[in-house]
This record gives sequence, C-alpha cells and structure tokens, in this order.
Amino acid sequence: MGVLQRFERRIEEMVNRPFARAFKAEVQPVEIASALQRECDDRAAIVARGRTMVPNAFVVELGDHDHERLNVYAEALGSELASMVREHAEEQGYSFLGPVTITFEQVSELGTGQFRVRSSAVAGPTEKPAASPAPRTPGRPWLAFGDTTYPLDGAVTRIGRGAEADVRLEDPGVSRNHAEVRVDGEAATVVDAGSTNGVVVDGKRVQQAALEDGATILLGNTTLVFHRGTG
Repeated sequence: MGVLQRFERRIEEMVNRPFARAFKAEVQPVEIASALQRECDDRAAIVARGRTMVPNAFVVELGDHDHERLNVYAEALGSELASMVREHAEEQGYSFLGPVTITFEQVSELGTGQFRVRSSAVAGPTEKPAASPAPRTPGRPWLAFGDTTYPLDGAVTRIGRGAEADVRLEDPGVSRNHAEVRVDGEAATVVDAGSTNGVVVDGKRVQQAALEDGATILLGNTTLVFHRGTG
C-alpha cells in the first residue's frame, strides 16, 4: 500500500470525527497530500553523495470558504499530513533540515475547492532516534542517547539514517550508512563507513578509533555515548 493510500485510509478511519466529515465536495485531504508529495519531489536537491534534501515547512493556501471550515480542524489534519510527508520522504530517501510542519493560510483570491502549496527548508531540532529495539544484555557494551539505549550485542552494529541500519538515527546530518561499531571480545572500535559528515570521537574526527568507556561519538548532529558494560 502506497503512502497516499495509507493516508487516505487513516482519514477514512476517522470518518466519525468532525474534521473528517467536514470534507465533502470542496478541498479533499488526499488532494493536499498529493500536492505535498509533488512539492517534495519537485524541490528535492542533492547536496552530497547519498543525501537529498527537501523542504520541511509547508503552507497550504486556501480560499475563504475552505479556510473557514478547515481551520477548526487544522491541528489534527496538519499532523496527519506531516506524518504522510515523513513517510514519503522515508520511501524516497529524502532528508529534512528540521521537523516537518504543515500550516494553513487564508488567501481570498482563491475560490472554493482551490488551494496552493508553498514550502521552505527551515533548520530546527530533529526527532530523537527511535527507541532501543531490544533490552541491554548484562555485561555487553551499549550506546546511549539521553535515556535511549542501543545494545551492541553483535560483532558489527551499523549506524545510519537508512532502513538497513541497526541503530537508526533520524538526523539529516547522518548518512544512510554512516558508521559501524565493531566489538571483538572486550575491545570496541568505531569505523567511518564512508559518511558525508564524518565521525568525531571525543572531539577528534577519525576514520577508525578504539572506544573507551564513556567515549562520545558525534554523528551529524547526534552525540552517542559508548558504555563498555560490566564485564
């Protein structure tokens, strides 16, 4: 099922909610969703090898009638549309400079059923990495990001923004395949996997470095802390 189909199904599932019932013959949510996808595709810019940036701040311009009836539900619909944009970006391998935002603006020159989309890239704090996929194994090393932990139970742990990464970071400064942490017995080493922005360990950029307990690893805008474990 594609992104637009998933979005439309979520809207249909909310048919008993007031904002879903508000849409009849005027502007349809799926039309806005499709326009937002096109805006991303049309404005996608390759800024480095394996990294394509797209806008993250979107304004949907609506005529008086559509804006009046939609504005009551703007927060709920905006949240659904932002989720759809993030899903589309993930499928296409796009990156954002900051969080995705959708706002609605009244433009009197537009008639009922008409709308326009404009967008921009606005830097801002990105989402934290996803929660740890598994609990830590006692005696094994791990990485920490705030209260989130990532166990290093395998010989090689891949870190990046791509879906294939073992530790996945939602950070536009992180490459899809950014780095690896290799564990051999009690020794642990971080290796740059050909990233765009490099790997910085304890303030020094490295291609490869042994990790001591408490070492900081900066990848893009995200700092991970390495913990050796207890034995």
